[in-house]
Amino acid sequence: MIDFAFMSDTLLKLLGALPTTLTLFFSSLALGLLLALVVVAMRVSRWPLLSYPARFYIMLFRGTPLLIQMFLIYYGLGQFPAVRHSVLWVVLKSPYGCAVISLALCTAGYTAEIIRGGLQSVPRGQIEAGQAVGMSRWTLLWRVIGPITLRQALPAYSTEAVLLVKSTALASLVTVWDVTGVAQQIIQRTYRTMEVFICAALIYLVLNFLVVRAVAWVEHRLSPHLRERPLGAPGKPTPETAPHS
Repeated sequence: MIDFAFMSDTLLKLLGALPTTLTLFFSSLALGLLLALVVVAMRVSRWPLLSYPARFYIMLFRGTPLLIQMFLIYYGLGQFPAVRHSVLWVVLKSPYGCAVISLALCTAGYTAEIIRGGLQSVPRGQIEAGQAVGMSRWTLLWRVIGPITLRQALPAYSTEAVLLVKSTALASLVTVWDVTGVAQQIIQRTYRTMEVFICAALIYLVLNFLVVRAVAWVEHRLSPHLRERPLGAPGKPTPETAPHS
């Protein structure tokens, strides 16, 4: 029998850890996106000295489990005196900093490939048209290549964002007390696994729903030309003006 009173109390305690989960997510997402832009710029470069390190980075972080990456950063890097005496130690000495870095490094590998796929989907004719009207390289990137790449990459990027939300649960294994970490603490005290994990699952479900809807809204705003126009709108033939067969 499920104790709903206990679940209500548990849900309130887990919601108290929600800010930690959200900051983990947004910090990792922002840092990962910035790093992905650098990686994809190197990946599409014609210079092997730039493209091959980017290829290796993507292969490394997409080909190894995130849990192992997080353990190597949390337990491994602190063993090197050079790391402990560097400015990186300000971040790496805390479990939260290690979790953000490992999540960001991992999501950057996937995001770089998503952005590269969006770049490859830009029609060559539109680039040539922009060059024909005298657009500079930066104007072409800002007005033509960037918007098309963003529209093409958003669906896959929404999936990566959802996976990142769920991946924040791994931070509890390096003593970051997010939603999953607090859930494990409650289970250790009460031995009531079912109710606690149901509450945690509901929180992650709502978070992922909001992420998907936010990305869908951005995609909708960026694709006005793909929407169904109402009858009689400019460019949409009405029954009176439609050509007769």
